[in-house]
Amino acid sequence: KCCLGFIQTFVLRTEYALFQVRVAEYGNVKSQLGAINRKQTGSLAVRDLSNLIKPEDMVTSEHLVTLLSIVPKYSQKDWLSSYESLDTFVVPRSSKKLYEDNEYALYTVTLFAKVVDNFKVHAREKGFQIRDFEYSPEAQESRKQELEKLLQDQEVMRTSLLQWCYASYSEVFSSWMHFSAVRVFVESILRYGLPARFLSVVLAPSTKSEKKVRNILEGLCGNANSYWRSEDDVGMAAGLGGETESHPYVSFTINFV
Repeated sequence: KCCLGFIQTFVLRTEYALFQVRVAEYGNVKSQLGAINRKQTGSLAVRDLSNLIKPEDMVTSEHLVTLLSIVPKYSQKDWLSSYESLDTFVVPRSSKKLYEDNEYALYTVTLFAKVVDNFKVHAREKGFQIRDFEYSPEAQESRKQELEKLLQDQEVMRTSLLQWCYASYSEVFSSWMHFSAVRVFVESILRYGLPARFLSVVLAPSTKSEKKVRNILEGLCGNANSYWRSEDDVGMAAGLGGETESHPYVSFTINFV
């Protein structure tokens, strides 16, 4: 019995360990995709802005630079009326709205590079957030390729995991039923002794008729084995072969749900 229980445990633990590894790998890819999705769909204060910016939106030269300002949605009039006066070297009428979500609006503003730090300080004082951003077509393409690769990896891992689960479930279930049958045989030998003179069957009564079936089985066994219904046997160790129960016959209940 000890060896049988050890084998049962070893087989299912091995399968479960492999299952955990595959699920962890799949979960890791999903987490990375989730992080990228949050960056692309969050508020403008935290999301990735690269997919909202076009080359023509940015001005970069020896002296000029374009900044991105995150303006609270209900402070847009304040921004448009004040951004030119936040510093003396801001290009007039250079601000353009690129995007708006439920909380913020994204504006550009072009100014001389030498006053960027002062402009950021004055903008922050009025409640405007200047996002650090460097437009790079190469970086955008790299992020796009990374996203495509993760999506492909997720689909491949998902398909592989499902196929493995289908195959492994069949193997584990078959082993489980085999060991359950062996355990019934061993328990019967231990109880009734040799030579083996007993019948092993599988019964699947409905919930309502289970009590009636057990009463019939106990009637067939008579009183000869009534000694087996002792309090010491109640709560015997439950194994993978089913829950051991106290009856005048060998009985295991296997729950599939």
